[in-house]
Amino acid sequence: MATTSQEPTTTPNDPEGISGVTVRRGDRTFLGLSTGAGLLVLVVMAAIAVFLVWKAIPSIQADSANFFTEGQWLPDSDPPVFGIAVLLFGTLWTSIIALTIAVPIGYGIALFIAFYAQRRLASTLAFVVDLLAAVPSIIFGLWGLYNFMPYVVPFSQWLSEYLGFIPIFANSQELWTKSILMAGLVLAIMILPTVSAISREVFVQVPRMHVEAALALGATRWEMIRMAVFPFSRPGMISAAMLGLGRALGETIAVALILSAAFEINWAITEPGGNSFAANIALKWGEAGDVGRSALIASGLVLFFITLIVNMSARWVIARRKEFSGAN
Repeated sequence: MATTSQEPTTTPNDPEGISGVTVRRGDRTFLGLSTGAGLLVLVVMAAIAVFLVWKAIPSIQADSANFFTEGQWLPDSDPPVFGIAVLLFGTLWTSIIALTIAVPIGYGIALFIAFYAQRRLASTLAFVVDLLAAVPSIIFGLWGLYNFMPYVVPFSQWLSEYLGFIPIFANSQELWTKSILMAGLVLAIMILPTVSAISREVFVQVPRMHVEAALALGATRWEMIRMAVFPFSRPGMISAAMLGLGRALGETIAVALILSAAFEINWAITEPGGNSFAANIALKWGEAGDVGRSALIASGLVLFFITLIVNMSARWVIARRKEFSGAN
């Protein structure tokens, strides 16, 4: 019979491998491959950052105004003007609206599937949610433009009429289509399956003993979820929200179809206005010259760093909450 080559394991607590624990050659190979894959990801990210910085330098040197406060995008003017502020505003404002709407609903759908629905119904709903997560963004954009927008316009008018005393709901232009609200709602629908699917997988991983112990002590189902499920699942819930935010920040075609391309910072969500990094790159790339393409790459660099900051913040929050998760 063939034997597998084994050697004593060397660990920080047992550097000589005298404990007698052995390690297989396949384990060492897998460790090397996984370590190499992790290092490769870091190298690729660094290469992307270097490339973006290198290509963005010409536009930064040619820009005649403040790159981050200017509200115009005029690549063909002399001298050229590239405003990142409007793109930053539109990207963050639509993503915040989408996250505010999608995260609570996504958590609720995941909880219903995991703890309330009957098994057959839960399986069907889980399949539908996973299927929606795979729908291309252009489908959501076309659906939002031609089918969803007519229903959002009356809602926007209602918000302006009854809540117009709040500045973000006011509408002085009497224009109701291609608004920040419309883009935020479509983005919320797009990221909802992602948030729900990931949250559901986290909820079903809660140890069954935790759930049964809470119910045995007389807790209602909601009390069981609040005291046993949420503490254990909090890191995964944060991860689900951050993945949804990442998709909303980088969404291109749907936002390009729905959101107005006006370069202005407008806090009123019922009025047209704003733009996003990804949509502006998609719309302007074909007509841009050398300096204009450099400016578009520079805007992509800003989006790259925003995404990096969001992910790092999420990891920091998860690390802080890990000791309270109940998983230890």
